[in-house]
Amino acid sequence: MNAFKTSLLAAVISLAGTLGSLADGLIIIRPPFDRPGPHPMPFVPPGHFSFAPLAVNYHRVSVEINELTAVTSIDQEFYNPNNARLEGTYIFPLPAGAHIDKFSMDIDGTMTEAELLPADKAKALYEDIVRQMKDPALLEYVGRDAFKVRIFPIEPNSKKRIKISYTQLLKDDGGLVEYVYPLNTEKFSSAPVKDVSVKVSIHGKSALKSIYCPSHAAEVKRHDENSAVVGYEARELRPDSDFKVVFSRSPNPLGVDLICSRKPGADSGYFLLLASPGHNAPATVQPKDICFVLDTSGSMAGAKLDQAKKALRFCLANLNPDDRFEIIRFATEAEPLFNTLIKADKANLDKATAAVDAFKPIGGTAIGEALDKALALRKTDDARPYLVVFLTDGLPTIGETREEPLVEQVKKSNSSATRVFSFGIGNDVNTHLLDRIASETKAISQYVSEKEDLEVKLSGFYGKIKDPVFCNLKLAFTNPDIKITQLYPNSLPDLFNGDMLVVFGRYTGKGASAAKISGLFNGKPREFAADLTFPESAPNNEYIPQLWATRRVGWLLDEIRLHGESAELKDEVTKLAREFGIVTPYTAYLILEDEKKRGVPVAFRNMQELEHDDRVYAQAASRMKSLHTEFAEESARSGGSAVDNSASVAGLKDQSASSAYAPAVRRELAKSDARDESNIGYRASQSRNYATQTRNLNGRAFYQNGSVWTDSTAQSRTDLKQVNVKFNSDAYFALLNQHPTATQWLSLGNNLDLVIEGTLYQIRDGES
Repeated sequence: MNAFKTSLLAAVISLAGTLGSLADGLIIIRPPFDRPGPHPMPFVPPGHFSFAPLAVNYHRVSVEINELTAVTSIDQEFYNPNNARLEGTYIFPLPAGAHIDKFSMDIDGTMTEAELLPADKAKALYEDIVRQMKDPALLEYVGRDAFKVRIFPIEPNSKKRIKISYTQLLKDDGGLVEYVYPLNTEKFSSAPVKDVSVKVSIHGKSALKSIYCPSHAAEVKRHDENSAVVGYEARELRPDSDFKVVFSRSPNPLGVDLICSRKPGADSGYFLLLASPGHNAPATVQPKDICFVLDTSGSMAGAKLDQAKKALRFCLANLNPDDRFEIIRFATEAEPLFNTLIKADKANLDKATAAVDAFKPIGGTAIGEALDKALALRKTDDARPYLVVFLTDGLPTIGETREEPLVEQVKKSNSSATRVFSFGIGNDVNTHLLDRIASETKAISQYVSEKEDLEVKLSGFYGKIKDPVFCNLKLAFTNPDIKITQLYPNSLPDLFNGDMLVVFGRYTGKGASAAKISGLFNGKPREFAADLTFPESAPNNEYIPQLWATRRVGWLLDEIRLHGESAELKDEVTKLAREFGIVTPYTAYLILEDEKKRGVPVAFRNMQELEHDDRVYAQAASRMKSLHTEFAEESARSGGSAVDNSASVAGLKDQSASSAYAPAVRRELAKSDARDESNIGYRASQSRNYATQTRNLNGRAFYQNGSVWTDSTAQSRTDLKQVNVKFNSDAYFALLNQHPTATQWLSLGNNLDLVIEGTLYQIRDGES
């Protein structure tokens, strides 16, 4: 992967990390000159935190939530890579209202007493460390209690294990409960953390409905209607943000919840609507009709067809007894197995399995005929959900081969709300065709690379859609004084057992409004109404505007990719990307071009280093061009670049992805060449690596240029009063105390251009 693609995709991951990482306690190392006698200085990686030369080998978090009581257990292991014996202070910022149950750490074979500091004493501790170490990173914890213990000795090249458990009482806000693991201190590790895991087990007397993790790409597993597990694992990363889970409990068949974010005095706000049937007993799910359409053309020979056949056998074995199914094999022509939808009894399943085993790869690719036959199976008067799982590795070569007529063909044949889930195998597929078919039928398309396991991917996907519960959804709000706009997804998908509807949108107005969601629930027409309130002010939940903006940018880029570029689309993508710090392989070029066009002073431009990197800048232009010129160039709609573009944009649009960027985007980065370790650390060298140059904190995007972090709102203001503030001075701490909401912004670094109200504070450390 080229350097630009690596660096800008790394920037995508950097932003995902801003929303999607977690943390634990940290050890503040005292400088050796604080102790008598000769001591070698501990090694701190260049550009890293002056007080944290230790590495974190692992941290593991286990949470048990019973009703509203949450018990959190943390297991951490620190490592001293230095040849010096060190002394430090372990600090663990606590969530509000929590109390420590257990603390264990072996210090020379004995336990050491720990001290619990209330928020005011903790603030003094953080400020003292900032003054001594000349590093503001801890300021973001101002306002939190802290747990503190002195640690000595930390032997050279040795490990130090710490275990803590604490209990807190969660708040129920209208049936919606939020759990926050509020620490993001593992970013202070001197090396990426080797092993990170979080497991949140939720149990309650009432049925669990919505379960959503807005900060991470976490997996939710439901065991029954009253319990679930949220799991997250990662390796070799630098966590730097809170881990959040929101969940609701309700006896209603469909749980509906609303979370809003609106700045005081703002004309409009943002919202997140969650709706879930929870976990239903097998007897209550709808019987479905499903057709498996498999490409058996010559290009499928070998591992691709072998994997596809194994995946099909898995799907057949997991059909429900009341389901009906069909299999269509296509190559030069399409051949249905039964010529009708047939009951999933043992005899028919045995016949189907034998037929799948006998499939051979030969012939061309008659995609149009295969789709025709699959769509024709659905009867217009049948209320059962009808799904088509379409697998192909090639371009249409037999019959109708043009994209537009094929899409129109699907539109005309799909009057019965059929869902066509497409799987493109390899790179030789028309991504525009498969994506448009999936979009037109309110389904999704996925792509499986040559190195990925199709069997695992398809069987995993099928496990999620095997039990439909709520289909053909429509959403309406009843209060005409509250205007709802820019909903994503704009076409609502079906809900399956244990599934959840995730809708982002904007609103103006305020007050009460019922949300009505209608469709086929367990096979019968139903409408559910939930009383909701859209507030005039909701300053918290700052993650909602950015998640909304990410979906909006994904939708706009997809419009450019599939239907061509316009000035309006390009301008809106640019504005949102700059405002919310959404740096992708496409938006970076747009931001740079827009700032030059508007004549933004160089000092306030967001990506000054990238702008002056001629080779990378040219590659940025090429990357954006590859997106929208595909509309005109038929040959560019397939191939590796086309698949990458589809996966990247789908990652931004993905409603099921909790973090801002879906795994599809991360996989692109994983395929890249290994990067220099010094270029991936927090505040690491900016040579060629633009990953750490964007952060979104407390609802505002900041861009790093050299040693200075620039507030993205500064360039749009011409009325700002400028005030110079020396870092670590009395004036600096006066600013901190005067504007406590700015602590997260001030924690970015020693050199910062920050807009507060009508003033631009230019903070400098005097050494840059």
